[in-house]
Amino acid sequence: MNVCYRKGKNAWTDVCEVARYWLDENGKTALTALQRTMGCYLDSFLYGSGLELRNDNYVYQRIADCYVCPGYTVIPKLRRNGLKGSFADIAPQKLMKALLSDSRVETILKSGRKRDLKHFIDHPQDLDFCWPSYKIVLRQKYRITDIGIWVDYLRMLDRCGKDLHNAHYVCPADLKAEHDKYQNKVRILQEQEKRKEQMKRARENEARFRELKGKFFGLEFTDGTIVVRVLDSVEAYYDEGNALHHCVGQCEYYLKPDTLVFSARIEDKRVETVELSLETFKVLQSRGLCNKNTKYHKRIMNLVHKNIALIRKRMAA
Repeated sequence: MNVCYRKGKNAWTDVCEVARYWLDENGKTALTALQRTMGCYLDSFLYGSGLELRNDNYVYQRIADCYVCPGYTVIPKLRRNGLKGSFADIAPQKLMKALLSDSRVETILKSGRKRDLKHFIDHPQDLDFCWPSYKIVLRQKYRITDIGIWVDYLRMLDRCGKDLHNAHYVCPADLKAEHDKYQNKVRILQEQEKRKEQMKRARENEARFRELKGKFFGLEFTDGTIVVRVLDSVEAYYDEGNALHHCVGQCEYYLKPDTLVFSARIEDKRVETVELSLETFKVLQSRGLCNKNTKYHKRIMNLVHKNIALIRKRMAA
């Protein structure tokens, strides 16, 4: 559409049709459109070409989604299926196709839930997953405050093994609170699964770890307050990493042949994790909670360096 202005005259518009969607009564679509030019612009057409059958793609869908004529008429079947009034920001060609091919869309539209319908048309996989539960929503006359959060909530319910045909779960009084509650439960499940995977990897790597570090098992030393001891199993590496929130387990430090890892503790509470080079016999790093240094950092490093002779003795054994 071009809008032209000239001083002293009313503005006038020129409209050029670039694309036309065709739908039959079963929702099958076809597209006739002008030929496009080469380039990066979506609205670049050869205006001298004719409207011919073309392959539908994002370009035509995007252009058809930009504006809706304020007055329109539709075939009787679309009117019967509930199409009237505002399109509620739903792409017209998508809505019409869905109305003619999917009775679920007709049901939602006639219930007046256009905001929900827009989400389902834009995310058809959500409609397939949620439909049995959404029918309960319609029967209970439950109003979904945020359809995106509700769909996520439903998927988390499924993840937690809850009954998606039970109105108690499907129609919560406080959607946001229930969403957050099950989000936390899913996080716990994910952590448990991660832990199981860690243990599986630990069992697979235990023999190799014992071959590399077995001679150091049982090694520990203390200054009277701090006790530093060798981590003597793959599981101990994961426990250390999970407790102090660092990656000594996940990054498989237990398979590094030229380093030795200790746990520095006070009254059996983890303080820092120490990595020592078996080539230079220097501390490579000593990390506390979330990889931060603690007030015992220097004492721990000095304690390890003072006991290098014990480590050398184990290596020579």
